[in-house]
Amino acid sequence: MTAENLTLSPELLDAVRRISSTEHLLVALDFDGTLSPLVDHAEDARPLPRSAAALEALAQLPRTTTALISGRALDSLRLVASPPAGTLLIGSHGAEVWLGEGSLGLELDEQQRTKLAAVREVLAEIVNIAPGTLLEDKPAGVVLHTRMADDDVAEDAVEAAMRVLREHPGVYLKTGKRVLETSVVHASKGEAVEFLRQATGATAILFAGDDVTDEDALGRLMGDDVGIKVGLDFTQAQYRVEAPVHVAELLEALLRERRQVTSGS
Repeated sequence: MTAENLTLSPELLDAVRRISSTEHLLVALDFDGTLSPLVDHAEDARPLPRSAAALEALAQLPRTTTALISGRALDSLRLVASPPAGTLLIGSHGAEVWLGEGSLGLELDEQQRTKLAAVREVLAEIVNIAPGTLLEDKPAGVVLHTRMADDDVAEDAVEAAMRVLREHPGVYLKTGKRVLETSVVHASKGEAVEFLRQATGATAILFAGDDVTDEDALGRLMGDDVGIKVGLDFTQAQYRVEAPVHVAELLEALLRERRQVTSGS
């Protein structure tokens, strides 16, 4: 084990070596809490420099596809992540997809737009009486952020929102780390992973994520795939790292191994 990866377990390093030899590798990553540390204000998030550099290099390798799968709207993801050229983007937990030039944007029908307006009205009323909470608009939904609220205020706000919105048919709810995600389009990171597997022809996927919503993706991995949980929460992933800084080490280890495999391509 080298000095660069002292915090990665031998088992994870072995898995990285194995997956590096696959014919077509898909490296799919969550952004917030994975490439970037969690921050109070979403617009302040940025990938750690080492992670950004390793992802950029991986994106340039033969038979290797990079992708970001995020709960963020695509415009927000592009702004904060500055993804490498050629990196595929999945936003809004799978509701938005960008596979390159010519990809169509998300279009809601009239019924969905009406539902979205009703959801925003409900959440806006809660934010008005719950200090420290705020809303984030997305193309297919609205997010209730509670990271800056006191714990009891955050819990009450989420419970109140879920109690009301569960009565709205066609509105989908996801809870995450101090957020309540709402959407009028049914989508998940698990479906996104399966879609990218088919779209890219990947023979194996390495996926890393930190949040509850990333469990949908981790649960769809199979065969030679490698799933990594970032953080100490419960997970179905085979492997775990503690924080985004260790994701940087993971990507650097993957880059070293994959370079050797593809050097003759």
